[in-house]
Amino acid sequence: MRKTYLPTTGELEAFVACARLGTTTMAARSLNLTQSAVSRTLAALEARLGVALFERVRQRLVLSAAGRAFLDQAERLLGDLNEASIGVMAFAGHGAVLRIAVLPSFARSWLIPRLAGFAQAAPDVSLDLSARLAPVDFAAEPVDLAIMRTQHEPPGTRRENLLAEELVIVVAPGLLGGRAALSESELLDLPLLQQSTRPTLWLDWFRDSGIDPRRALRGARLDHFDMILDAAAAGLGVGLVPEIIARRALDMGALRLGAARRMVTGEHYALILPDRARDSAAAQAFRTWLLQEIAATEC
Repeated sequence: MRKTYLPTTGELEAFVACARLGTTTMAARSLNLTQSAVSRTLAALEARLGVALFERVRQRLVLSAAGRAFLDQAERLLGDLNEASIGVMAFAGHGAVLRIAVLPSFARSWLIPRLAGFAQAAPDVSLDLSARLAPVDFAAEPVDLAIMRTQHEPPGTRRENLLAEELVIVVAPGLLGGRAALSESELLDLPLLQQSTRPTLWLDWFRDSGIDPRRALRGARLDHFDMILDAAAAGLGVGLVPEIIARRALDMGALRLGAARRMVTGEHYALILPDRARDSAAAQAFRTWLLQEIAATEC
């Protein structure tokens, strides 16, 4: 039989515990094992690898050069195993787990407040949502579908446009000072909150105004539109955000529209489905619910 050099999980756990705690006695206590069991496991690992992972200094274990090189990898492997185990446990008691990658601001402001409806429509489907700004590599990642902007669909997928993107100006009610709206010059006198992943939005808004573009790029930079909503509500400046993301804050009165006009970007929020989603009952159930939810919202 071919000899294997692959450490067991127990050997990795014993090695990491000894590296972090410095003695086999303390490592054994943390692992709920005997000291002799940990010593035997550590010796077996060193024999398997053919290298000393520790130096014994005054009854303490000190990592050797090989041990220091191995520690990060061992901890990463144990962490990956733990994460994979927890992910598999999510299947317990459910017919399916549906993994969805979604733009963070869209998830927080639009999707999550509506997901109770999907839970009622498909009680046997457990959702695993992850916030993503970058396109999904469906061939390499365990993601079943994504909700992104239209420029984010990778090859080998099909796209269904959901909602057109229209940007609106939002401000805290106090910044309006009793006015119904702010003029272009009044906007420029206030800090303009910048979306760092889409840094040209304010330039696009003022494209035909003839202003010095440097004036449109002043203000705090934030990663996500929901951060801009929070900053605008706190009175830190003026936000330029998709109306569908700002709608709840506007309806609740935390924000007000700061200008009458809107800016249509030509992009959409889109459902992106890999080919394998056609055979997934959970993915198709989510698609059906999502399209029905959007149709009801637009009525």
